[in-house]
Amino acid sequence: QLAGGWGDAYTTSVAADGKGNVVALVRSEPYFRVFTTAGQPVRQWGAAGAFTLAHSVHFDRDGALWATDPDAHVIHKYDANGQVVMTLGTKGTTGDNASRTSFNRPNSVGFAANGDIYVSDGYGNSRIVQFTKTGSFVRIIGGRKGTGPGELSTVHGVAVDAQGRVLVNDADNKRVSVFDKDGTFIKTIAVPSRGGIQIAPDGTVYVSDVAAGVVTLLRNDQIVDVIKVDGRPHGLGIDPVTGDVYTASTQPGMHNVTKSSPKAPRAN
Repeated sequence: QLAGGWGDAYTTSVAADGKGNVVALVRSEPYFRVFTTAGQPVRQWGAAGAFTLAHSVHFDRDGALWATDPDAHVIHKYDANGQVVMTLGTKGTTGDNASRTSFNRPNSVGFAANGDIYVSDGYGNSRIVQFTKTGSFVRIIGGRKGTGPGELSTVHGVAVDAQGRVLVNDADNKRVSVFDKDGTFIKTIAVPSRGGIQIAPDGTVYVSDVAAGVVTLLRNDQIVDVIKVDGRPHGLGIDPVTGDVYTASTQPGMHNVTKSSPKAPRAN
């Protein structure tokens, strides 16, 4: 549970900035709860009305904070003072799989090395929408619901690797679908994926899944390890400096943030 007398809040997501801060997103105000990596509370912010449904929180490569609100159909970017400085989507307005300006229940966001923004528009639609770092539309990836190659069903997360490949949590198909930097389908990786997806600096891909209660580690598109965690690991964050893995549980009665540290090297 969240420490410091902040109550048994409904945890939904978590992110670490690599500078000693861990942000838990909860579904009641104040929505953002900031902790040290040791779990000590630092501050909390996010007044009533900030979200229709708080869903996921992310740090971009420049350290800015982003959060998704699927029921309002928007994604917000915040500055260091907690002020909204950019919004993607049209609040209260849904768009179909071809829309460049509106989403249908977007649920996550990822970032490329050049700052491009990738929106997981996957509860109502079946796609990833790519924007420049200033919010200009670039392309739609996917956009067709189904089980076939390149088709997606309940897109629940997105990450971009060092090669520019776009990795998509294709949750209902229990896989990660992989596209190239131009949005062309490449392959699928069989892994439970109704949760978050993050890529560590060493290229290891972490994928969480609420039903399995695990975080799966991938290297070279192969499963190399599995971390069993408490509850339903809906939210997933990787500390880019320490490699610690944080998950946020949405299981009733087991709302929490867990921390898993990298295994120590085996002695020769």
